[in-house]
Amino acid sequence: MSFKEIQQRCRQLANPKDAKFLQGFFKTGPGDYGEGDVFHGIRVPVSRKIARDYKHADLATVEQLLESKFHEERMIALFILTYLYEQANPEQQTELCDYYLTKSHRINNWDLVDCSAHKILGNYLLKRNKQIIYDLSHSESLWEKRIAIVSTWTLIRDGQLQPTLRICKTLLTDEHDLIHKACGWMLRELGKKEPTLMESFLGNYYKKMPRTMLRYAIEKLPQAKRKAYLQGEV
Repeated sequence: MSFKEIQQRCRQLANPKDAKFLQGFFKTGPGDYGEGDVFHGIRVPVSRKIARDYKHADLATVEQLLESKFHEERMIALFILTYLYEQANPEQQTELCDYYLTKSHRINNWDLVDCSAHKILGNYLLKRNKQIIYDLSHSESLWEKRIAIVSTWTLIRDGQLQPTLRICKTLLTDEHDLIHKACGWMLRELGKKEPTLMESFLGNYYKKMPRTMLRYAIEKLPQAKRKAYLQGEV
């Protein structure tokens, strides 16, 4: 019943003009990273509100939403899954995290990763072995690699910084811009916690780093230092 209700609300809130914009913004054309993705045209705050209204929905509802062709329905599913995870006991959290990883092929755009990876997998790994994300960082899947690095956001906040550095090193030679951005973003977050550690990593690797990764990482540094990194004069 919850799935049908959510589906109906999404149809009622659909905005064709916004849907057209979002399909361009998220690169859904032939050969693009989001090829074939379809949108209702619902903005994220509205999707989040719908998910809050159904935060006690069962996993069957999440499953149906994740299998939807509509991007926003998959996002709502992930929001609900994060709520379910927050409410779960440790045993249930293990089951939900395992489920999340089996659905990585449906977490198939950067915003879907970014709204869920750190809240589910990142939280799950706070007091556990990190091998899962090291393995994911070597995946052939763009989305699994992004899940690996974005999940470390929660670890960074907890002061666990080495997983971010290890994964960023692994992904230095990755060819996809969405990975460059995610790694740079996490390095920037790490720099807020331990600026010296971030700059030590940059000192070793900034000349090998994709330009986008570097730009994202140094975004909050003083202008003179940013310029020095970009000109290779550090």
